[in-house]
Amino acid sequence: MTSAPTSAFARALTWLAVAVSVVLLGLGIAWYGWSVEVHRRFWADIFERIHGPMTFRFYLQPVMAALAALPDGIRDARLGHKSFFWSAWWDRNASAGRLRKGAISTARVVLLGLSMDVIYQFKVLDRFYPAEALMMAILLAVIPYFIFRWIVERAAIWWFARKGTDALM
Repeated sequence: MTSAPTSAFARALTWLAVAVSVVLLGLGIAWYGWSVEVHRRFWADIFERIHGPMTFRFYLQPVMAALAALPDGIRDARLGHKSFFWSAWWDRNASAGRLRKGAISTARVVLLGLSMDVIYQFKVLDRFYPAEALMMAILLAVIPYFIFRWIVERAAIWWFARKGTDALM
């Protein structure tokens, strides 16, 4: 079984997410630098976001990441790939395209998370901290995607083994 080719729109969306992330990180460092005070404010702001307006995003973004991880984890199990995250980073024989596929799968969720955090910051903080917006997108979308993909992959491997080898085809 081979994976379907990636659409041009999905690739463009991924590059947009990567470009916006790099720009936000650069702007955050250029505008606010990196000091103990910035570090303290960063973590205080992140923990304050849990209790306040727009807390639904703490549920929405991981759910969206889980929905993106579901078909990818099942596909990994069908193709017999090792655990996605670890093999993508540490196994030299793993396909280089696996991380790319993960980036493509999470691009929409990252962009959704970034836009939601920008709205939150302007509404609640009356300021914009670009690096915080990027960090929230990573914490609420990218990390849950990798975790859910691993869980789905493990569950699918168990399910296919239980059903027999015919389920793998």
